[in-house]
Amino acid sequence: MNEVLRQEKKFLIGLPEYYYHSGNLAKFMMEDPHNRGDGYPIRSLYFDSIEDRDYQEKIDGVELRRKIRLRCYGPDSDFGLLEIKQKEGPMQKKRSLRLSREEAVRLTKGDYGVLLSCREPLARECYAVMNMYGYRPRSVVEYRRRAFIARENKIRVTFDHHIVGTESSFDIFDGSLTQYPVQDQSLVVLEVKYNGFLLSYIKDMLSSCAAGEISVSKYCLSRNVGKHFNF
Repeated sequence: MNEVLRQEKKFLIGLPEYYYHSGNLAKFMMEDPHNRGDGYPIRSLYFDSIEDRDYQEKIDGVELRRKIRLRCYGPDSDFGLLEIKQKEGPMQKKRSLRLSREEAVRLTKGDYGVLLSCREPLARECYAVMNMYGYRPRSVVEYRRRAFIARENKIRVTFDHHIVGTESSFDIFDGSLTQYPVQDQSLVVLEVKYNGFLLSYIKDMLSSCAAGEISVSKYCLSRNVGKHFNF
């Protein structure tokens, strides 16, 4: 299991700002080794309870809340990451567990029994929570991410763009998954993740983006169709 505890700041910027800031950061920060051109693909399946508890707590701004998701890096991935992300005041704690592709596929079908064969405590915790509250697959979100890392203290700056999703199919390993834009495609989500202090050139970049600071949730964006329309 991998665990990360850090602060996160999010901003909504336009594509021109993305190209400007990412070009500058490339001069000072180390690019994520997975970057290829405009980044690398991320595809996440979000789970939620019968009454959409996690969605509603995010909308209501509940101070202590969580999200459970299964992540892969494109349909050809040979593994998945089961993650619990919890907000604790100004901090975000993320715990992740690597699963084989076969185990991950079973989760996309709602078969949580696969977690009982894992020795990691996180697997048992997820199994208990997902069964206790009746968690089911709810939506898939996909986007491209270009990421930068500061060697000094592991600051991570990410630009997420071309965000799409679906509430009708949950197979994150499907190469022909039909999705639709969940956000204006000319907008980019900038995230700065850190623990401790920020370097001055990153602070300068954020000061120019301050007007766009938001509390955006890709999961909530992906639920807009099902939450706002009745069929």
